[in-house]
Amino acid sequence: MCGIVAIVGPERAGPELEQMVECLHHRGPDARCVHRAAGGVALGHTRLAIVDLSPAGVQPMSTADQRLWVVFNGEIYNHVELRRELGGYPFRTSTDTEVLLAAYERWGEACLDRLLGMFAFVLWDARSGKVLAARDRFGVKPLYRAMRGDGAMVLASEIKAIFAAGIAARPDPVAWASYLANGLTDHSERTFWTGVEAVSPGTLLSWRPGEPVSVRRWYDLADRTGANYDTRPESVVRDEYAALLDETIRLRFRADVPVGINLSGGLDSSVLLGLVHRAYGADSDVKVFTFVTGDPAYDELPWVQQMLERTRHPLATCKLTPAEVPELAARMLAIQDEPYGGLPTLAYAKVFERARAEGVLVLLDGQGIDEQWAGYDYYRNAVGEHPTRDAPVVQGSRDAPVRPDLLLPAFRAEAGEPKPPLRFSDALRNLQYRDTVYTKIPRALRFNDRVSMASSTELREPFLDHRMFELALRQPPERKLDASRGKLLVRRIAETLLPEVVRTAPKRALQTPQREWLRGPLRGWADGRIAAAVDAFPEWLDGGAVRSAWQAYLEAGDNSFWVWQMITLGMLSTRAAHG
Repeated sequence: MCGIVAIVGPERAGPELEQMVECLHHRGPDARCVHRAAGGVALGHTRLAIVDLSPAGVQPMSTADQRLWVVFNGEIYNHVELRRELGGYPFRTSTDTEVLLAAYERWGEACLDRLLGMFAFVLWDARSGKVLAARDRFGVKPLYRAMRGDGAMVLASEIKAIFAAGIAARPDPVAWASYLANGLTDHSERTFWTGVEAVSPGTLLSWRPGEPVSVRRWYDLADRTGANYDTRPESVVRDEYAALLDETIRLRFRADVPVGINLSGGLDSSVLLGLVHRAYGADSDVKVFTFVTGDPAYDELPWVQQMLERTRHPLATCKLTPAEVPELAARMLAIQDEPYGGLPTLAYAKVFERARAEGVLVLLDGQGIDEQWAGYDYYRNAVGEHPTRDAPVVQGSRDAPVRPDLLLPAFRAEAGEPKPPLRFSDALRNLQYRDTVYTKIPRALRFNDRVSMASSTELREPFLDHRMFELALRQPPERKLDASRGKLLVRRIAETLLPEVVRTAPKRALQTPQREWLRGPLRGWADGRIAAAVDAFPEWLDGGAVRSAWQAYLEAGDNSFWVWQMITLGMLSTRAAHG
C-alpha cells in the first residue's frame, strides 16, 4: 500500500516530483524514492511495507533490463498463484509488485484480467515509448490525472499531489453544483477541481507523448455479469458463493504485518468475523476495532460485544468526542481533498489511528454485501407488480437530504443529474448496478482509502471481489430479498457462522449523532463554518436562504446532510483560493 506519482512529457528541471512525493508521505512512511527515465518520464513512490518488508520492495521498480518501470499502489492478492504460473521468471523479490511487472512482460495488457486485488499503477514501457496507467475493477485504489500547461501529464494517488506539480487548485462549479443540488460525488471522471480527472475504475490509460491519450475499459460489471438469471439450484449457488467467501478471506490475510478487523454490529462485518473463525479456528485472536460516540442510540458496541463472546479476540473501542471534531474535520478535508461523509468518516478515522498506534497495519472491512444481495430497504421498491427505480442518492431521514433551494439559480443550473445507464432489464439489478458503479461504493471507497491512509494503514475489502458481485447479480430477486428483509442467501450461509440474534437482526445504518451534535456541542463551530461558506461563495449560495434554513434546522430539522455540505464549503474557504 503506497502513494504513487508520475510526470510524463517534456523534461523539465525542478523540484515538482519530490514535492509530489512529499505530499503523499502519509500513504507510505517506510520509504520514498524517485526515478527519472529517458524521454521525460519521472516516477515517484512512497512505501507502506506490507509484503516483503526488505529494501528489495522499494519502488519505482524495474525489470532486470530496466525496460519496464512501475509504481504500484495496492495488493495483488493472488500474487503467490501468479508467481507459480510465471514459472521460470527470474524473480529477485517476494513482492507482488515484481509479479505485476512479470505478468505484464508475459501477457501484456491482458494481465489485468488475471489480477485479483486492489490496485492502481503507472508503468513506463521503454520498448514502446508508452506510459500505461490502470485502476482496479471497482476503484478501491485511487488515481488522478491532469494535463499541465507545458504538455506534461501528471498522475498521482491523491489530488493534493497534482497541485504540487503545478496544477492550480480551482473549484469546479459543475462538480460542486452537482454535489450541493443532488448529493453526487465520485460518480464520474470529474472531480471537484477544474482540470483534475479521476482515472475511472476498470480502465487502462495509455499515452505516448505527442499523441492522443487512449483510454479503454478493461472491466465492466454489467458485461461480465450478462443479462440472464442463474437458473441453477440455489444450493449450488450457495455453495459456490460460500467457497468464494472463504477464499477471499484467506487471500486477504496474506501480509507480513499484523492484520485486524473493523467490526460493527451488522450482519456484514459479523459474517467477516465468522469467516475468520472458519479459516483460522476458534482460537483466532485477531484484534478487533470498533468506533463509538458515547450515544447508546447510535453505538453498536453491545452487538459487537455479543459477537465476541466466548472468543479470544481483543477489542479496541475507539471513541469520537465532540471536542475532537473541529480539528479532525479540517484535517480530514485536507486528506480527502473533496467533500466527505461527515461525522461517520471522522469516527472511522479513530479506528485507523488506534490500529496504527497498536501496530496493526492492515484492517479488513465488510463493504459490498449490501449491494450484492439487495440489503438496503429501498431495494424492495424495485420488485413487484409495478417496480420503481426511484431511490435517493442520499438516504437516512424524513427531510430532504439536499437543499437546491439554497443555491442561486445560475449556479444550480450547472448541476448534473444522477442518470446512470440502465444496463439490465429489471429495476432491481439496475439499482444494484447504480449503487455499485456510480453512487454508494465509489463514494465509500474514496472516503475509506483516504481515512485509512491518513494513519498509514491499509484497508482491505474482502467482499469487493468481482467474482462475488458477478455471481450475486446473476441471481433472481427471490434469492436476494423478500417483503421484510434483504441478503437472504447470505443469511442462509450465516446460519453456520453467527448467533441467531445477529443473523436475523434488521439492517441498521452505520451512523453517529451528527444531527444532535450540530445542534448541541458543535453549534458554535457549525455557525462559524456556515457563515464562512456564505461569505466565500456569494455567487453560489443564497445567503439569506442558508441562514434561514440553518435556524429552522436548529429548531426542528432532521436531516443534517445539507448542513454538513455547508460546513464543508466553510472549511474549504479557509484552505483554497476560490476562483
